[in-house]
Amino acid sequence: MSHGPRSGLTAVSSALLAMSRHLEVRDVLKTIVASARELLDAQYAALGVPDDHGGFAQFVVDGVSDEQWKAIGPLPRQHGILAAMLHEATPERLGDVRKDPRFGGWPSAHPDLVDFLGLPIRDGDEVIGALFLANKNCPKPTGTCGFTQDDEELLGILAQHAAIALTNARLYERSRELTIAEERSRLAHELHDAVSQKLFSLRLTAQAATALVDRDPARAKGELHQVAMLAAEAADELRAAVVELRPAALEEDGLVATLRTQIQVLDRAHTARVTFTGRGVKALPAAQEEAMLRVAQEALHNALRHSGAAHVDVTLHRRGTATVLRVTDDGYGFDPRTVRRAGRHLGLVSMRDRANGTGGRLTVLSAPGEGTTIEMEVPGG
Repeated sequence: MSHGPRSGLTAVSSALLAMSRHLEVRDVLKTIVASARELLDAQYAALGVPDDHGGFAQFVVDGVSDEQWKAIGPLPRQHGILAAMLHEATPERLGDVRKDPRFGGWPSAHPDLVDFLGLPIRDGDEVIGALFLANKNCPKPTGTCGFTQDDEELLGILAQHAAIALTNARLYERSRELTIAEERSRLAHELHDAVSQKLFSLRLTAQAATALVDRDPARAKGELHQVAMLAAEAADELRAAVVELRPAALEEDGLVATLRTQIQVLDRAHTARVTFTGRGVKALPAAQEEAMLRVAQEALHNALRHSGAAHVDVTLHRRGTATVLRVTDDGYGFDPRTVRRAGRHLGLVSMRDRANGTGGRLTVLSAPGEGTTIEMEVPGG
């Protein structure tokens, strides 16, 4: 087999080793795409990881400059050839992708693709991605594909190892999340034990003081001093746990400043315009501020990764005696009832639990083609 300047077993081995070297999902995706393009000597390569809403949660390209990629615009939808690879789960090798009946065009800034080779990436029966190459660097008569059957077989081997590398990276990220959750659980358990012991001592000491008030006021006074000391110790235990569990930026800067900073970063990092307005909001209890921050982060993640929105607006304001967080996007929208029936919650369950856990409520307004609004309301502020 001849596959350009780095053909042969050494090149394949190097590509597979590079894939297994990374633990972050994004790094693994970039390595897969770069390895595929170099091994098969193509001008362009891309890998898309589908979401549950007709788009891509992640889409990585190689051979396209950052300026070109920004000019192309939002992530592609799952249609045409991409849909065929994801839903029919079959390889596609075409002499001119533009002449395929499924071809639906591309944005004006998109590079011109001609010959095309694409394969699904499978984890068992599940298709977890689509890997494709375009514009083989070789002489080819008009209308013929530069990619050969050998290329398809080599890309198939690469796709199999890509599935393993991607699955391992996802497991690593999941294990890291579980480690954080386990640490928080450990802290909660320690907090429960420590405070329970203090409260038990408080109760016994208060009972002793009550029994001594009439017959030995001096001893009762001593017991009450002990009650005050135990109460102070219990408060210190709680304060220490809250400081350890609460995000540092939130502790130092408060909810409004923390949201403003994070949204400024997101606005710079994404093609969508992300704006924030906070007005008339006073400090809330720590639990409410953390819940609001986490809900905002989850809603922003959904809007920026899945909705195809051009604009996402976050507001934090007072409504009567309550504080309201609202995250609104102008994206594709969805039917909340369909999402629930399909078991795909978009984080709605965790957001609703966070709101309910702080005495608040969560409202979700969305419909296909009409964008989405997530609103969380808590008392106070």
